[in-house]
Amino acid sequence: MSPTRVRPNAVLLSPLLAVTALLVAILSGCAAGGTAPGATAGEGSGTPNGTITVYAAASLKATFTELAGTFEAENPGTRVSLSFAGSSDLASQISQGAPADVFASADTANMKKLQDAGLADGTPRNFATNTLAIAVPPGNPAGIASLKDLARPGIKLVTCARQVPCGAATAKVAETAGLTLSPVSEENAVTDVLGKVVSGEADAGLVYGTDIKTAGTKVSGIQFTEAGSAVNTYPIAGVAGSRNRAAAQAFLDLVTGAEGQKVLAAAGFGPPGQ
Repeated sequence: MSPTRVRPNAVLLSPLLAVTALLVAILSGCAAGGTAPGATAGEGSGTPNGTITVYAAASLKATFTELAGTFEAENPGTRVSLSFAGSSDLASQISQGAPADVFASADTANMKKLQDAGLADGTPRNFATNTLAIAVPPGNPAGIASLKDLARPGIKLVTCARQVPCGAATAKVAETAGLTLSPVSEENAVTDVLGKVVSGEADAGLVYGTDIKTAGTKVSGIQFTEAGSAVNTYPIAGVAGSRNRAAAQAFLDLVTGAEGQKVLAAAGFGPPGQ
């Protein structure tokens, strides 16, 4: 019988095949949703995880605080860090490099600033609308009944500064009504205007209807027809350069989806198509 002949390359091929099989297994695991070495789940993966920082207009404080809690409960392992201020201040902070993952503005103008600077991740989505109302202290001691009453001599009126969305809306409704308003103070956030009324420092303040609803019995609200000339649309978008795009996108989906819309409607926000 002839002796069995061993091919010279047979011994070398076996380890090579083993290494090849191992590489295939690793790549298959990644393709099936595994996390590549060095990556953090939620940062570029499809599963929400880790922390996101949300910059949101001051008028969204109550609703976004509630939605952040919902998001964390529905996505174990996530945390939402919230920062509220006037939309113009937030847009400036992001433009200067503040590490935000999501930006929700009380108007489209400040969102456009981020878009123009290439800082919006994708196309912003409109998710709510809001209109102004007059906030007065309980009992309405100054007897305010309409927008024109805010121009009466001696009335201590507080408004938002013009660069803030509620301030831009105030300027528009005053122009529509042909009024010249002379506020004793102009604030950088609508919540600061409301605070002046609650503390008794102002006879009246122009805020959003949602702010009056959130304040409960601390203030009384007066609606006026001219408010319809300045309906603010609220857009939301991810921020370019986010290290946690998966979680940021999931939060956007919550806000713009049925669950988020239900919370916003309950707070008095109008639908985005209004």
